[in-house]
Amino acid sequence: MALQPAASRFDERERTLVAEPARRQGWRVSLLARLARRRAAAAGLALLVVLLASAVFAPRVSPHDPVGIAPQDARVPPGPAYWFGTDQFGRDVFSRVLYGGRTSLGVGLIAVAIGAIPGTLLGLVAGYRGGRSEAVIMHVMDLLLAFPGILLALVIVAALGPGLAKAMIAVGIASIPRFTRVVHATVLSAKQNLYVEAARAIGAGETVVMFRHILPNVFAPLVVLSTLGVGLAILNAAALSFLGLGAQPPTPEWGAMVAETRDYLRAAWWASTFPGLAIMLAVLAVNLVGDGLRDVLDPRLRLR
Repeated sequence: MALQPAASRFDERERTLVAEPARRQGWRVSLLARLARRRAAAAGLALLVVLLASAVFAPRVSPHDPVGIAPQDARVPPGPAYWFGTDQFGRDVFSRVLYGGRTSLGVGLIAVAIGAIPGTLLGLVAGYRGGRSEAVIMHVMDLLLAFPGILLALVIVAALGPGLAKAMIAVGIASIPRFTRVVHATVLSAKQNLYVEAARAIGAGETVVMFRHILPNVFAPLVVLSTLGVGLAILNAAALSFLGLGAQPPTPEWGAMVAETRDYLRAAWWASTFPGLAIMLAVLAVNLVGDGLRDVLDPRLRLR
C-alpha cells in the first residue's frame, strides 16, 4: 500500500482544524433550532430573556428610585404614575421588581456555580477512582441528602449569619449533593467506554482521563441540572429572604419584598402580588428551558 504524501497529510489535517470550529458552531445552531421547535421551551426561553434584559437594563427602564421613600404616596394602587403601585413606604413596586430581578437572578446563577463546581469535582473523583474515595464522598452526600434542601440551607445560613452573600453560599452548598450524585452516575457509565481504556493504555494520567475524556460526557446532564437548579436556587433564596435571613432592607429582592409587605396584603395586595409573580415567572421560565434542554440533549428523544 502506497504511503500518503506528507503534504497531503498536512493539507488534510489543516482542513480538519479549519472545519472543527464550523462543526461546533453548527452543533450549537442545531441545538438552538431543536430547542426552538419545542413551544414550551421556546416560550420559557423568551420569558427568561425578557426577565434578564429587564434586570440588566433596570437603571434605564425603572421610572423611580427603587429605595426612595415617599410617605405621601404610600400604598397607591397601580395606575399611570406607578404601574405596579407603591408599598407602605411609598416606594415604586415596579422599580423595585426590576432591581430585585438583578438580585434574585444573580443569586440563582451564583448559587448554582457554587454548587456545580465542587459537586462536579467530587462526582468525578468518586466515580472514576472508586474504592474508599467513592465510599467516603458518597456517604457524605447521602447524609446531606437526608435533609431537605431548604432545611440544609437554613442550617448553614443560621451558622454563617444573615445576609445576601451568605444566603448564596448556603443555597449553593445545599445543592452540592445533587450535582455530585448526577456526575457520579454519569462517570460510572462513561469510564467503561473504549476510548477511556485507550487513553489509559497510551499512558494518560488520571487527571487527563477525567477532565479531557470523561468530563465532556458529563456536560449534557450537567447543563440540564444547572438550568433546573437556577430555578430552585431562586426559590430557596427568596424563601431565606422572606424569613429575614437573606437580603436585608432596603435592598430590593423579590422574597424580601413579599416579606416586607405581607402585613398589608388586604390593604395593598399589589405590593406582595407583583414580586410573587416575578418569582413564579422566573422559576417557570427556567424550568421550561431546563425541560427543553433535557429533551434536546437526550439522544433517545432527539428524533421525536
